[in-house]
Amino acid sequence: MRILAATLVALSIAAPAAEAASPLPGRIEIHAVKSRTLTGEEFLRGDAPGREVVLGGELRLPVGAPPKVPVVVLVHGSGGISAGPDAWARVLNEAGIGAFILDAFTGRGIVSTIEDQEQLNSLAMMLDAYRALDALAAHPRVRADRIAVMGFSKGAVASVYSAAERFHAAYGGPNRFAAHIGLYTPCNVTYREDDKVGPAPIRLFHGTSDDYVSVLPCRDYVARLKQAGADVMLTEYPDTQHSFDTPTSPPLVSIPKAQSTRDCRLKEGPGGTILDAATGRPYSLRTDPCVAVGAHVGHNPASTEAARAAVVGFLREVLLK
Repeated sequence: MRILAATLVALSIAAPAAEAASPLPGRIEIHAVKSRTLTGEEFLRGDAPGREVVLGGELRLPVGAPPKVPVVVLVHGSGGISAGPDAWARVLNEAGIGAFILDAFTGRGIVSTIEDQEQLNSLAMMLDAYRALDALAAHPRVRADRIAVMGFSKGAVASVYSAAERFHAAYGGPNRFAAHIGLYTPCNVTYREDDKVGPAPIRLFHGTSDDYVSVLPCRDYVARLKQAGADVMLTEYPDTQHSFDTPTSPPLVSIPKAQSTRDCRLKEGPGGTILDAATGRPYSLRTDPCVAVGAHVGHNPASTEAARAAVVGFLREVLLK
């Protein structure tokens, strides 16, 4: 087995550069990621040890890769790992960039949070992303200074807000993400000091027809970030639904039991509590009248193609320079 593993490593390193433009990986590795499970309040307070958990992640290195390659951590949404992150991993590998598909659910015994988001707070997935960053930074085939993070919906909270200096100081450790990318990001919670971010660029992509996660709060958040001097950009796609980049999805799918906070505007209160910004009262996913049930998703090939081109172009500038 050791001889076989060594041979595979040698083949993946020695592959000719002409073969680099392939959507198929040159090498696949499965890694354990040690993390913790925290509630939202515990995460924001920063004073709880949490429950230890071991998660999994799949590292895909591109064909013909040099000895060290940049990598993007992919953080899935409420439905778990689907064809979306898999397709993005192929796109990244074809561009000569590694992909690490992080599974935040299976190690916790979760299949989906679509109908019950309280199973795992989105902020807890940020801790998972930081721990994946540390694991990758120690990998002999990965460039520690060229690791980006890209999240989808629930996972985009981890990818976008991990740029905040406050959260990095509390949970990030010695390494930093080189870029932050969020697709259909829930931006409707204003956290304390969330406009104070590190130097890494932030890019958001969102459909204007999204009735699962509204684009409106992201416009406001991006405006606040720009005012604070951050390198941030929001790209909007018209007539585009939530999860528009999932190639196995029909153009429009109804999810009647999906919990949606598209009408909620929330803010962090004392002691890590989340308040309804309209009423100032403590927010509850189960009882707050702003929470809706029912939403749509749907694949949009044109928006997907545009987003892929934009993300790859952006990452080439940041990770391959």
